[in-house]
Amino acid sequence: MRPLTIIGNWKMNGSLSANQQLIQAMLGLGLTDLAKSARLALCVPYPYLIQVADLLANSGIALGAQDVSDHPNGAYTGDVSANMLQELGCQYVIVGHSERRQYHHEGDGLVARKAKAALQANMTPIICVGETEEEHDDGKALVVVRRQLQAVLDLLQGQVASCVLAYEPVWAIGTGKVPTPAQAQDVHRELRLQLAKFDAEAASKVAILYGGSLKPDNAKDLLAMPDIDGGLVGGASLNAQDFLALCQASN
Repeated sequence: MRPLTIIGNWKMNGSLSANQQLIQAMLGLGLTDLAKSARLALCVPYPYLIQVADLLANSGIALGAQDVSDHPNGAYTGDVSANMLQELGCQYVIVGHSERRQYHHEGDGLVARKAKAALQANMTPIICVGETEEEHDDGKALVVVRRQLQAVLDLLQGQVASCVLAYEPVWAIGTGKVPTPAQAQDVHRELRLQLAKFDAEAASKVAILYGGSLKPDNAKDLLAMPDIDGGLVGGASLNAQDFLALCQASN
């Protein structure tokens, strides 16, 4: 059985004082106990990785980064390598988030290379796929996510079982719009079927998360679907009570 996986993504938010207050509140509310039965992680901006690693020490909650370079080192000013992140204690890294694809024009091939770089540094890549509102309205959701996943499968080959996938419909991120549980399940099922054609064993092991305006009031129904194994959480991960309630709803 695949473990419940809840990954918080702070996006470009935080400060030294706010981070400390937030994590102390989370731990005070009992997230450490929930981490014993579920995989929990927080993906935070680069400048706060060392601080958050210290705050999460011995909590059972893993540390993650929000992006990674596909290069191991070199003249790539502003980039951060997978080995650097691993050295700071990161266990997870998000690749291919829709905001990176949209605002930084990251294509499927680059996302796949970033996932490979993370795996080579013994981190788990959280590989995001999802369609825009226009693609959704045109009925192309499955075509888009299949293409995005296939680029990863082609490059990673036998390493796919060590990844996490996240379906995040772009039209639902931060908008309050949410697909019905059945609609989300349809996409998750398609992703798992695509995995199964490539590697049946990997398909049974890989967690596929839902992301996109996931909140405590809709988490229970979405995460009850058979192919939805958890959530990639944005805004709710910036509020201790909301993040706890979401984890409890999922559990």
